[in-house]
Amino acid sequence: MEELQSALKGNGLTLSNLPEKGRCLLTTRDFHPGEVIISQEPYVCVPNKSPVESRCDGCFTTSNLKKCSGCHVVWYCGSTCQKLDWKLHRLECEALSRLDKDRRNCVTPSIHLMVKLYLQRKLQSEKVYCATATDNYNLVEALGSHMPDIDEKQLVLYAQMANLVNFILKQPDINIKEIAENFSKFACNAHTICDSELIPLGTGLYPVISIINHSCLPNSVLVFEGRLAVIRAVQHIPQGAEVLISYIDTTGSTITRQKALKERYLFTCTCPRCIKLGQSDDIQESAVLEGYRCKDEGCNGFLLRSSDDKGFICQQCGRVRDKEEIRKIASEVKSMSEKAFMSLSSGSILLDCLC
Repeated sequence: MEELQSALKGNGLTLSNLPEKGRCLLTTRDFHPGEVIISQEPYVCVPNKSPVESRCDGCFTTSNLKKCSGCHVVWYCGSTCQKLDWKLHRLECEALSRLDKDRRNCVTPSIHLMVKLYLQRKLQSEKVYCATATDNYNLVEALGSHMPDIDEKQLVLYAQMANLVNFILKQPDINIKEIAENFSKFACNAHTICDSELIPLGTGLYPVISIINHSCLPNSVLVFEGRLAVIRAVQHIPQGAEVLISYIDTTGSTITRQKALKERYLFTCTCPRCIKLGQSDDIQESAVLEGYRCKDEGCNGFLLRSSDDKGFICQQCGRVRDKEEIRKIASEVKSMSEKAFMSLSSGSILLDCLC
């Protein structure tokens, strides 16, 4: 990791370890709002797969696409993207073209990404592609997998997916257990590549960006410029501070955020917002974000989701209401909102006609 430390130094960063978080990125200088902290091209990436829309494997566009005549899996928008991808796709095409139609249909984006991962490793080990301090398989190996925290059903799924990848690649040096662990790493560390309107385009693995930890009060934000992942400061970050981004939508209540983080990333957040769980400030914030007003006469409290997710509890009178009742209220609110929107739209159309 000495080479990585040297590369990070040029960005005003250093790799460090925190007792309860593990690896992290700390600043070695001040960063100002809007400033780029670090950027990285994906080690591997794949476009999203849809029955109604395909994307170029190179630039993710949906225009002027032609399917590879060899493997019938990968699409390109033209010769430029095809040539840039050819060294890797030559091996990928050879492997995928051996599959029958049924197995070819089983090549999901996750399977495709894993196939590319091992082909990229092979090309770098053979010096076809140059490995750099921020672009090498050792960085993938260093990512956390959380394997001990995964339930048996998910482990079985990873094993089945690993067997398919092994069948596709037919490389004797590949270990199925390692492939399954890498699928777990994908689940915790891969990023959804979005356009400027936050529309998902594909999935990419960015091993250095993945070192950056989560906070529900982030000081930075991850954005994409094409396939390039860019971390920008959203506030002044002093020298010696940890660079933090949000892995999830931070507009939910603490219970909602904690649930999402535990289910997807297998950890419990202890950021300044989350440690206030159950305190008056947290209750007030959660009420604004997600609460429903209690219907009991004389009570001005808010109903918030219970910690066991079985119902909703009024934070003032303590009355519990089941999910079905709240679902009905939510449906009524949605219906009223839609009617109001339609009324406003009709009013706008009438105004346009009068004008």
